[in-house]
Amino acid sequence: MKKIVLMLVSVLLCQTIFAQRAAVVNHDKKFGFINEDGSWLIEPTYKGAISFSDGLAGVYDGNKWGFVNSNGEMVIGAKYDKVKGFNSGLAVVAMGKKWMYINKKGEEVSLQTSDKVFDFHDGVAFFRQDGLVGLMNPKGEVLADAKYKKVLKFKNGHAKVLLGESWGLIDNMGKEVVEPVYQEVGYMSQGVAKVKKDDTYGLIINGTFTKVDGAIKIWGFSDGENLTYAMNADKKVGFIDRSGKWVIQPTFKKAKRFSNGLAPVMGSKLWGYIDESGNMVIAEQYKDAETFSNDGLAPVKVKKAWGFIDKTGKLVIEDEYAISAMSFNFFKGQTKGFENGLSRVGYKKKWGFINTKGEVLNDTWYINAESFVEIE
Repeated sequence: MKKIVLMLVSVLLCQTIFAQRAAVVNHDKKFGFINEDGSWLIEPTYKGAISFSDGLAGVYDGNKWGFVNSNGEMVIGAKYDKVKGFNSGLAVVAMGKKWMYINKKGEEVSLQTSDKVFDFHDGVAFFRQDGLVGLMNPKGEVLADAKYKKVLKFKNGHAKVLLGESWGLIDNMGKEVVEPVYQEVGYMSQGVAKVKKDDTYGLIINGTFTKVDGAIKIWGFSDGENLTYAMNADKKVGFIDRSGKWVIQPTFKKAKRFSNGLAPVMGSKLWGYIDESGNMVIAEQYKDAETFSNDGLAPVKVKKAWGFIDKTGKLVIEDEYAISAMSFNFFKGQTKGFENGLSRVGYKKKWGFINTKGEVLNDTWYINAESFVEIE
């Protein structure tokens, strides 16, 4: 019995570790998909494409959109004017002005009556009736009645909801985990969420409101990190812990979240990095700085371009890259910095990927490139 359990655990671990990932790239004005080793998963033959999700990717043949699998087989014919990605076995597509859900067979699926067709995320979707928003599952079953003015996107299994003029949080079963009685609310992280109540900023800690003395703004916690940043009345930024206590006094002009024990901070004009005791371990010297990835590197803007430093502050990849292009919709939501040993970067108006040694993946630059995502 133990051997069977160990074998199952090994299989699951292998599936997790070796999950196939692919990235959409625009190569010579045609879209295709590459693997993380730089080889082609699907050759560039399309006029447009969106990333894989739920095992399928949307592709545009120059006239209509359809869906392909990871073998490049067209499993849902190109007959749609617009498409969004699959989630929970369903995708939102448009034929003319009609938006609808389809399943992986390309069959139209009827769910809740809604003024707008919302795509699924994390197994749930919104529906809107008479201007109010509710929540449903892929079977069309109502998880939360249409009573909210707004429901924002899910993060960490929770979504912000506006009931009347007050904010709260619901989980993906539609349960109100933070009662909508607050002026502001942040996303939940390990039982803690930032809120504003009666013009006072504080934290909801396992359902109980705790005031954070002196705070006029709080940024949300990230899972796995014990600290987040907050601002005082002098508009100086410091860090609080999950109990709401100031552990690094507010002396900085700007800050970003902790990751791998370090956080970017700006003293007056330049950025450096502090540790969780508030010690400046990498001197303020950068025009901008991002958080450290699990690969132990962080993007920093030295002059006009971005390079990468290690946790000692050594510039290990020269500053000659771009890491974002906010003027293009193509790049919305793209990862900044390294993930799984690769970082998406721009160079001389083209985009590609480098490894932690600064080597260009497959020695190739593309017109555009999206971040890698898991295929399934």
